[in-house]
Amino acid sequence: MITILKIAKTSFITLVLGVLLVISYNFSHVMLQSYGLSEKPLTFNRVLCHSSWKWESLNFNVSRRTKLFLKLKDFFWDQHTLSLPLPYGTMGSKLILQKILATLTNSDMPGIVDSLKCRSCVVVGNGISNKNSSLGDVINKYDVVIRLNNAPVRGYEEDVGNKTTMRFFYPESASYNPIVHNQPDTLMVLVPFKQEDLSWLNWIVHNEKRVMKGFWRPPPLVWLGELNQLRILDPFFMYSTATHLLQIPIFDKTATTKNPFHPTTGILAVYVALNYCDVVHLAGFGYPRKDDPEQLIHYYGHNTMKDMVHSYHNLIHEVQALRRLEDSGAILHLRPNS
Repeated sequence: MITILKIAKTSFITLVLGVLLVISYNFSHVMLQSYGLSEKPLTFNRVLCHSSWKWESLNFNVSRRTKLFLKLKDFFWDQHTLSLPLPYGTMGSKLILQKILATLTNSDMPGIVDSLKCRSCVVVGNGISNKNSSLGDVINKYDVVIRLNNAPVRGYEEDVGNKTTMRFFYPESASYNPIVHNQPDTLMVLVPFKQEDLSWLNWIVHNEKRVMKGFWRPPPLVWLGELNQLRILDPFFMYSTATHLLQIPIFDKTATTKNPFHPTTGILAVYVALNYCDVVHLAGFGYPRKDDPEQLIHYYGHNTMKDMVHSYHNLIHEVQALRRLEDSGAILHLRPNS
């Protein structure tokens, strides 16, 4: 009789433990999907990669092109397909690109990221919604963290984390000392909008004479970043962002406006992530209402909506595009306490 009671007691304990394990697993699964949070990166990736949506469901062309950066061989035996000027092609810039790329010895993503079967990525925007969000620990869990321009990290870790895999920038948004707000292995990815942007990079790489003409804001005359961490984004992605995602007319010789609209660095980074990553989440995207010109737009600094009045970006198209992406399940916005 005592033996039977012991067996029954053991079976009951086993059953309870089993139920608790199932509940714990289901709860963890839901929390991971909601927050993108896990103690183990492998579990984190595996859960995030169990996505039900398909790339084919998107109503624009995502090529799933995972070679992101220009290489020297692109201008020799590989034919570059975009016969357009910057920012949509390399026409008129091939000689200076050859000179720069001949000095940059690496044009790839880190092997540890490139070899992942499933890449979880988060694009961290600079929007005011990041302020007091407490998303820092969540952001640090992703395989790839993409940041934009000169957005600071130090002092804001609780809200935006401190991991940075890639930082997209252009000369006017460059920091003279990128080590301050980036990790030593962060890839600094130049997005060339105009010929002067490549001229600036050429000064930096070859220490040539600085000419400040052609910039809307003075770029740093000295750049203390590591050249082996420097990359140049292939203009293919800017072209595809404009034509496939935003569906805005690109600059050409027949353009009727002197200053045509170009995609922002943020929406460009989202499109790059859709090509390279298997899971794409966003934090800090979106602008405040236009009817409040004094509203701050960044989680740092003092820029307001009135600073966007003369922007060469079509923000309406970008908001609509992000909404389509979220509705299709291609991206997920991380929000505080979501």
